[in-house]
Amino acid sequence: MKKKNWIKDLIFVLIGNLIIACEVAFIVLPNDLLDGGIAGLSVALQPLIPIDPVWMINGLTIGLFFLGLIFLGKAFALKTVVSAIAYPVFVTILSSVAAQFPESTFVLPDYLAAIYAGVLAGFGLGLAFRANASTGGMDIPALILRKYARIPSGQAVMIIDVLTVSLGIFTYGLQKALVGIITAFIAGQVINKTVLLGSQSAKNVMIISSKWEEVQDYLMETMSRGVTVLSGKGGYTSQERPVLMCVLSRKEYPLVEQEVNRIDPAAFMIVSDVNEIHGSGFTFEDGTINRNVW
Repeated sequence: MKKKNWIKDLIFVLIGNLIIACEVAFIVLPNDLLDGGIAGLSVALQPLIPIDPVWMINGLTIGLFFLGLIFLGKAFALKTVVSAIAYPVFVTILSSVAAQFPESTFVLPDYLAAIYAGVLAGFGLGLAFRANASTGGMDIPALILRKYARIPSGQAVMIIDVLTVSLGIFTYGLQKALVGIITAFIAGQVINKTVLLGSQSAKNVMIISSKWEEVQDYLMETMSRGVTVLSGKGGYTSQERPVLMCVLSRKEYPLVEQEVNRIDPAAFMIVSDVNEIHGSGFTFEDGTINRNVW
């Protein structure tokens, strides 16, 4: 890995850990919130195992680190070891800071605690996932689930969080657990958004038209977009007809739709969202489009 990329990943991991430590110290612990993370697990176990939640968090963090080493490999563990050290330190320091304030300072209504905890946890975890690491907590089981079940990071975290929160039903009751599920859902959504942060969202348009050459000229010459011509065959008519595939920015799509309808009102268009685009044809250099036409 290049040194520059390694430093960038390290910064993402440290900031992610700091954000989650803030969530734990100022929201989860003061509100006994079952957030689904390692702090939420310590809260759920507190009535059964009378150990200081901060020390329980530290112990679980180390244990889960070794679990990640076994199932996710040494490369993953080398990045996560930073979290295994930084996260407990951040939690311990920030919990000490929180203890200096009156006990009611950080107590919030359940729904507000759930919302803010979900946003902070999701953002912190998302930053760590962008660096292909973790914060050394319950996201390690989630990443193991993602690896073997091949599901998105946000959904894997949501599943593990819901299972963790469910443990709190036996110690804090159904209402606290339901509040925790809200936190888990919000965190899952924010993780997916954070992982895609900075990527170029776009529209992938596939056009079938009897006037495909005119449509192709418009896309390439007027819109300065590359076009891929695919071979298509009608299932009913068995007629051969080219299918144009073109990736557009979101603001360009309405213009293209209007013009294609003008050229051929009978044109058939299939439009889908694209979360990320790389390479020639959708990159911008010096304010101009670098397109690849072939």
